[in-house]
Amino acid sequence: MALRPGRPTGPRTRRRPRRLPGSSTGRDCSQRARYDLDHDRSGGPAAQATFLSPGDELLRRVIDTQIGPRIEGATYQNVDGIFLVLDVVRDPERARELLGRRSAHWALVVRDVLRHDGQPFAIGSVWTTADQLVPTATASARATGWTR
Repeated sequence: MALRPGRPTGPRTRRRPRRLPGSSTGRDCSQRARYDLDHDRSGGPAAQATFLSPGDELLRRVIDTQIGPRIEGATYQNVDGIFLVLDVVRDPERARELLGRRSAHWALVVRDVLRHDGQPFAIGSVWTTADQLVPTATASARATGWTR
């Protein structure tokens, strides 16, 4: 069999697009990055597009994945209790100060709602499958159509 000129003679390798960490979709990074530039975390169009370096953009996505759906005012539960998120700290310096760890990039300030003396405290635990959002009474009422 004669080789055609200009064709590689070594084993064929197929380059696959890079996948996002924790991404269950088949979209590659470039498709996701275009979507993220046009939409903010709430799913709506972004008010102002900020362009980050590829490394900063990847770090932002990893942090978003680690924080999960825990936004300010959200209530979630895990094996340790039920917590109300009071603040989401994305400033690395302040997060390092709150958690006392040099490697911290973010922190959550939460309050345990099951304790009568529940004081706010900072955590840096990532969102896992053991964590679940707790629907609030007002959100449940709106979803069912109940009004006063």
